[in-house]
Amino acid sequence: MTIMEIAIIGGGAAGFFSAICAKENHPKANVTLYEKTRRVLTKVKVSGGGRCNVTNACSSINELSQCYPRGGKALKKAFRTFSTTQTMDWFESRGVPLTVQDDDCVFPVSQDSQSIIDCLVNEAKHLKVGIKIRYGVKSINPVGEQLQLCFVPEDSSPKMFDKVIVTTGGSPKRHGLQWLENLGHEIEDPVPSLFTFNMPNESVTELMGIVVESTLVNIQGTKLKSEGPLLVTHWGMSGPAILKLSAFGARWLSECDYTCKLQVNWVSEKNHHVVMKDLASIVDSHPQKILSSIRPYSLPDRLWRYLLDKCGLPVQKKWAELGNKGLNKLVGVLTNDIYSVSGKTTFKEEFVTCGGVSLNSIDFTTMQSRVCKNVFFAGEIIDIDGITGGFNFQAAWTTAYIAGKLQ
Repeated sequence: MTIMEIAIIGGGAAGFFSAICAKENHPKANVTLYEKTRRVLTKVKVSGGGRCNVTNACSSINELSQCYPRGGKALKKAFRTFSTTQTMDWFESRGVPLTVQDDDCVFPVSQDSQSIIDCLVNEAKHLKVGIKIRYGVKSINPVGEQLQLCFVPEDSSPKMFDKVIVTTGGSPKRHGLQWLENLGHEIEDPVPSLFTFNMPNESVTELMGIVVESTLVNIQGTKLKSEGPLLVTHWGMSGPAILKLSAFGARWLSECDYTCKLQVNWVSEKNHHVVMKDLASIVDSHPQKILSSIRPYSLPDRLWRYLLDKCGLPVQKKWAELGNKGLNKLVGVLTNDIYSVSGKTTFKEEFVTCGGVSLNSIDFTTMQSRVCKNVFFAGEIIDIDGITGGFNFQAAWTTAYIAGKLQ
């Protein structure tokens, strides 16, 4: 009986998970994982600030799928096969206890990404998955029912495989996906996702370190909007609200060269009349208090003083002295504060792309290519990306689990 030869191209999260699943589903097969660099699982190592946000505790498939600017609809069905609960069970059953934060982000109890790396590597070795480093794949060539892989370095001999799972991650440039386009796959141009906004000409950067827990943000002139905590940095703005906005607006922002106007609602209240009523209540209750002594909506002190200055209102002015004009200024700056964005910065050491192999080229019930038999895909090589919070890893685990069945 001929032994099935299975190749996994890429030694990241999706690569190891699909290799493990392939070996579990086909224990008699030879499974070999190829990584073009010197190290495997490098992105896992730095993710979540070195803690590895392994998934999200959201158990509603409808809610979960909405956390993916691209690919959510396709993932919806896939999550019924392997979702967040199964991910948590998988790692915990293999000796990695997990903890759920208040924001539903899931981390190893150790708070160390090495726990996840060790689990994946040890599981692969236990199952006798072959791991080859410094093996890049430059092409896949169908030969009859098999697939020939040609490697870099050039002196490596081509090898024949029965099944191939591509898990090479996101490519920052389209030419990095040419070898897959040559096979007939439709490619969506890759552009960055999950980044922070640069504001080189805005004085708000002097407030670096300030966090406002609940904000509404949107890009002026578009329907792109987000909500959540916002962090002011020395280069501009970050935090979950901005990162989510960058993900959903990835293509639009790329096309406008990351230059736009950002509208910030600091108090997370859409109804301006409600904000006016709240401020008027302060005037009625504390007319003789000075503006700096009462911070509406518990805004950070430095931010409140900054916004007062932006309105041209002295901090020593009394609330009773505001008048309608002063109140209108405050409502405007609290609910519709405008900042000029000029450029982006990669979020920490994490690099996420939108784009890659088009969803049209993949059968999501099996993750098999629609144009090249016996080629499967998993992870960020596919045009799928999620917002921050463990969602990108979950897409990797889910697609790798399905691809590893090799149906």
